[in-house]
Amino acid sequence: MREYLLTLCITAAVTYLLTGPVRKFAIVAGAMPEIRARDVHREPTPRLGGIAMFFGLCAGLLVADHLTNLNSVFETSNEPRALLSGAALIWLIGVLDDKFEIDALIKLGGQMIAAGVMVVQGLTILWIPVPGVGTVALTQWQGTLLTVALVVITINAVNFVDGLDGLASGMVCIASAAFFMYAYRIWYSYGIEAAAPATLFAAILMGMCLGFLPHNMHPARIFMGDSGSMLIGLVLAAGAISVTGQVDPDVMKLFSGSERNAVHQMVPVYIPLLMPLTIIAIPAADLVLAIVRRTWRGQSPFAADRGHLHHRLLEIGHSHSRAVLIMYFWSALIAFGALAYSVNSASMWIVLGVVFLSAVGLVLLLLPRFTPRAPRWAERFVPPRYRRRKAVAEPVPAEEDGTEAAEQDHAPVPVGVAGVNGATAVGPRSRAR
Repeated sequence: MREYLLTLCITAAVTYLLTGPVRKFAIVAGAMPEIRARDVHREPTPRLGGIAMFFGLCAGLLVADHLTNLNSVFETSNEPRALLSGAALIWLIGVLDDKFEIDALIKLGGQMIAAGVMVVQGLTILWIPVPGVGTVALTQWQGTLLTVALVVITINAVNFVDGLDGLASGMVCIASAAFFMYAYRIWYSYGIEAAAPATLFAAILMGMCLGFLPHNMHPARIFMGDSGSMLIGLVLAAGAISVTGQVDPDVMKLFSGSERNAVHQMVPVYIPLLMPLTIIAIPAADLVLAIVRRTWRGQSPFAADRGHLHHRLLEIGHSHSRAVLIMYFWSALIAFGALAYSVNSASMWIVLGVVFLSAVGLVLLLLPRFTPRAPRWAERFVPPRYRRRKAVAEPVPAEEDGTEAAEQDHAPVPVGVAGVNGATAVGPRSRAR
């Protein structure tokens, strides 16, 4: 555990220290796109934060390669090298997109090529655990297609949810923390070394997100851009593929006596299949809803809009920070709920706890609809959002205000009048933009 924590801290430190210089480089390179209609921020903000995250990934893999216990991962498996190759390719495509805005179909092709590079080097799904059936072996073509599909879906799911400051990096950090606990338990509790690469990937991914978050929290000083969102999406998918398709569930039944006991005690047959889906449940739901919404409107599935889940939270009335925290809450509830269920599926308290927290989440989600208003005498003691809005006085009609008011109403309003010291007094029409 100490070596994992060291790898995590080194990755986070390198990412954090490099983000500042990368921000200056992005400004000089002109990677500051103009504000679009769907954007939430109001000031041009540099992108290319994925550069710092990629070098944090490289530093984490380099440190792990020189540690005693983690060095065996590189000696017995080619998955770390496969991850680095695919990550370098997807990162390069993201950097080009952050600077030059490349076409969506070209990015999709690059994502498929990056997934294919990892498959060629051995990071692929070999079998699928099916409830009631057991382990189903896949052919080479089936494993390749399933691996590429999982990588592309995960990358785009993370990319779609990257719409608020700190949202994508925080949600992926929460998901990778739950995934790290799950993979670490499989490796050390059951001695299955095939789970070691996934454990390492999750630790490094946590470090990448934690190192970038201080620069990306609202108000963000830099965005990760596609170079960062696609990168962390690929690393997240690599860990999921490693556990789902590399760890044989039949090995775990030896510790429970039979596969039936393993299913009831450990849920090893279908939790490896469900866990990768739970960690991207919220981003995947946002992805599916976006595709359905845009297709229904006759638009391209890649056409950007303001209909994502985080946009809807802002429309309901949540603030920027509270919308991000609500998304964090639901991600943690789904990921850690599945993790707790995999440890003890027979406990009813886990189910009741998840149901109770879901009810709490729904209350928080609909909180702006039920915002209480304080009485008049207590308004000075509560925050402004709980005070009653004062009625705005209606303007007096020109006919009732005399000839002078009528003349002023038809007179042109000056945009600005130069003052004594050259200052400009801005009229009411110039303020309303």
